[in-house]
Amino acid sequence: MDGIERCIDAEIPFDVPDSWEWIRLGTVCEVVRGGSPRPIKQFLTDSDEGINWIKISDSDKGGKYISSTKEKIIPEGISKSRIVHAGDFLLTNSMSFGRPYILKIDGCIHDGWLVLSGYEIAYYKDFLYHMISASFAYCQFCGVVSGAVVKNLNSDKVSYALFPLPPLAEQKRIVEKIESILPHIEAM
Repeated sequence: MDGIERCIDAEIPFDVPDSWEWIRLGTVCEVVRGGSPRPIKQFLTDSDEGINWIKISDSDKGGKYISSTKEKIIPEGISKSRIVHAGDFLLTNSMSFGRPYILKIDGCIHDGWLVLSGYEIAYYKDFLYHMISASFAYCQFCGVVSGAVVKNLNSDKVSYALFPLPPLAEQKRIVEKIESILPHIEAM
């Protein structure tokens, strides 16, 4: 693909079919950190006109999607946060870092999240979810986290991570196969 940074052979984690490429994640999507209006209590609201305030506690352990929030912030909080949209990926960036979720809602995120957006030019949403959830991705993230006590994953390091890029039609076939066998694996 034009404009996509290709990776040198020494860095490639494993072989992929000839029709695939290895790319840096940040070359096919934007990866940025959330932001928190402070003090947060001054920005929280019960109003229906409030903006969804998406927190890690709004995710379900082992879940794939975030579809609701427990709290909202006032519109003035948007400028001190990061707006995100349905379809974007959220990635935890501290403590249990590297866990992906797909948004089903719009809202704002705090600085405990990274958001990945614009990936649709290269990745089928569910394929990217399985890739980010895979052990090879987590191992890359483990190798680049910083912090002595609380481990943090920053946007530059996620952008630089290597991911395989198969053709879109093949991504869809792979996801269909994964999702057809996943119930059998989970039943074990």
